[in-house]
Amino acid sequence: MAFLRTRSLVGLSVLAATEAQTVPAVFPALTPETYRRSELHDTAREWPETNCFMDLWIEIINALGQNPVAALGFTVAQDFEGDQFTFFKFPPEDLALLYGAKLMELAIYDCVESHALEQIERGRLPAIEVNGFYLPDTKGLSYRLEHTKTAIGINRLDPVAKRMDYFHNAGLFTLEGEDYDAILGKNLDAAAKATRLFPYSEFVKFDPPPKGLDLHQTALSLLRKHLATRPADNPVAAFQNRIREKAHYLAQREPAYFHKYAFNTCRQLGANFELLADHLVWLGQQGESGLEAAVTACKSIATGAKSFQFQLARAAAKKKFEGLAAQLDSLVAHYQTALDALTARYCA
Repeated sequence: MAFLRTRSLVGLSVLAATEAQTVPAVFPALTPETYRRSELHDTAREWPETNCFMDLWIEIINALGQNPVAALGFTVAQDFEGDQFTFFKFPPEDLALLYGAKLMELAIYDCVESHALEQIERGRLPAIEVNGFYLPDTKGLSYRLEHTKTAIGINRLDPVAKRMDYFHNAGLFTLEGEDYDAILGKNLDAAAKATRLFPYSEFVKFDPPPKGLDLHQTALSLLRKHLATRPADNPVAAFQNRIREKAHYLAQREPAYFHKYAFNTCRQLGANFELLADHLVWLGQQGESGLEAAVTACKSIATGAKSFQFQLARAAAKKKFEGLAAQLDSLVAHYQTALDALTARYCA
């Protein structure tokens, strides 16, 4: 991979004002105007977006020219954690094994901008937790409306123009001006500087995948490993039991709380199993047989979780919860069908 270079960060702003410099980028050929998002973010899907970490990594792998579907076997291990379904993420060790992409913590002890530039110059992608209030791609959701925590991957950084190209959610976007300053913590007054904490930051170091890697067999090995860590009990049944207790509480809370609850329950469940279905379909394309029942069950969970989200919203709005939990009966059965089929196929 070719990477653009700049001069030393020392005195960067002064030098940039007096002489032309090349703007550094991890993927120089990619621009927000021409970028083609991963098929996993197609708007025709049940869940075109999943969660910030997954969506970010789907697009990072896509930008590498690789197929993120091969790394989705870990989704078989999702559980219900009591107040949410597992906020599922690609295991870093799987990413390193399959794609040579190593996720490493980025210690911030100077300004965020200088650290990000240093890594971009080295061909590493900074991944930083930021405030969604300043991300233009979330217009109508959180942009200039709500302060939310999310993660972005910075592909291109131009301190002179105060412009940034960044991966977030389902694509590659641009921000500039005041948003640039806010995201990177620039131009703060003394009081803000004294109280502002550095954001949690990582960077992705790209190495070639192991030579001779058999993607199919490696993905299959990972699937078996993650199946061994699957929940002992049906997590959809656990969610069903909790809904019986939680529904009346939801009716007492403001609408914004409902959206957060639905994101962490219905969306995480549905999106997780839509991605698992994708992984199993891909395995079938590699020659694996006997996965049809599991694929159908996973797709049914994805569709059913979306339907249940609407049912839950109506019940909370009307404060009528009779029969609500029973609407999850089919999802409980679909989960059991999928995991039983995969366990019989790969854990025998």
